[in-house]
Amino acid sequence: MDEVRPTSGAQAHGLVPLFPPGLQAIYGECRRLYPEQANPLQVTAIVKYWLGGPDPLDYISMYRNTGCPAQDIQEHWHYVSFGLSDLYGDNRVHEFTGPDGPSGFGFELTFRLKREVGETAPPTWPAELMQGLARYVFQSENTFCSGDHVSWHNPLDNSESRIQHMLLTEDPQMQPVQTPFGTVSFLQIVGVCTEELQAAQQWNGQGILELMRGVRVAGGPWLITDMRRGETIFDIDPHLQQERVDQGIETEGSNLSGVSAKCVWDDLSRPPEDEEDSRSICIGSQPRRLSDKDTEQIRETLRKGLEFNSKAALPPINGQNLGSAQSRKDSLESESSAAIVPHELVRTRQLESVHLKFNQESGTLLPLCLRGRLLHGRHFTYKSIHGDTAITFVSTGVEGAFATEEHPYAAHGPWLQILLTEEFVEQMLGDLQELNTREETKLPKEYSWPEKKLKISVLPDSVFDDPLQ
Repeated sequence: MDEVRPTSGAQAHGLVPLFPPGLQAIYGECRRLYPEQANPLQVTAIVKYWLGGPDPLDYISMYRNTGCPAQDIQEHWHYVSFGLSDLYGDNRVHEFTGPDGPSGFGFELTFRLKREVGETAPPTWPAELMQGLARYVFQSENTFCSGDHVSWHNPLDNSESRIQHMLLTEDPQMQPVQTPFGTVSFLQIVGVCTEELQAAQQWNGQGILELMRGVRVAGGPWLITDMRRGETIFDIDPHLQQERVDQGIETEGSNLSGVSAKCVWDDLSRPPEDEEDSRSICIGSQPRRLSDKDTEQIRETLRKGLEFNSKAALPPINGQNLGSAQSRKDSLESESSAAIVPHELVRTRQLESVHLKFNQESGTLLPLCLRGRLLHGRHFTYKSIHGDTAITFVSTGVEGAFATEEHPYAAHGPWLQILLTEEFVEQMLGDLQELNTREETKLPKEYSWPEKKLKISVLPDSVFDDPLQ
């Protein structure tokens, strides 16, 4: 459990020689912005993470920001985390790797919340929100980047608010700091509505953030979250959807390269009791397991390969002539996703027929996968939240894939790749058109392409809730 307390002026601002240097560097940046707030309110973990406590962030400081009337920026509360970076340099939380790389995970979180009239103290619920995101980072070892989105599916303050998801961007005021343990940047959480999250998924987070900067009630230049906001940016300006988002998808595609999902796949060309079947999850039956060593290798392979980046397209495998036609090709062997190339864990198998199963949320992303990724020569991966199963769709322009036009369905252990031609993608988009609607679809839904020996089912969440039983 956390407690709120004012920080000690001497202790919090580096006047004690033993004050941890990583902590001191972040406080220094806060002092630069808030010289008049020497003792901000602070939420602190009663039992520190490195002592067995549940909360990775040692502290969250809360400042009152007066905004900038000249830029029509409203007054707000500014929250800053301490703990995702290396505060101590003694390996108690993060491995010390020297001053030249990132400190810890390389970033801290910030959040800007509109100050309500008459509010004299900052609400503390954002601190728990930040702890939740920090727990995800520590447990998954996935870091965040500017433009990333977080599907939260719940009002951020547990109210009835429409603000139920998050995007991440660079904090507009806080500058990266250099500490003895590495560099630290500051990523700001921005609360968004479901429609804005969907637009970010279909296009890219940076594009939606830029649109929000131009709408004062949606955040304005500093992207201040207003939990009482009842309209999306598309309600406020209906032209944004067609003129900016839809056009952006058509010309640029989507930057989202993969998602954690509820999904499984079945090899229809082989009976499920085949002993060589190496899938790690099978609905309705006991899964066949890889060795612990192989499982860990696959998990590491997929984890590194699924780190999302904010570039419009992954760099090509040769990375030299970015202006050439080669630069239009996506690559599974690019710098940011080199580790997704399979090791010799188990042999690669060519499959004749496959059945893909997704829950509704994952299924609604299929048109994005096809339209925003594959039609732009890229790939898209569903990584199961249960075990090591993964499904990667690749286009014919992707290099390094083990699925080919001759053998479009190929499996490497629990990792399935599906290569789709542009013609087949267009056909699937037409057949899956109903998944584009935001209305609840009656489940289950089944789609089949017998001539391609491919079947897709969209199933209720309950089917995936306990897949190992």
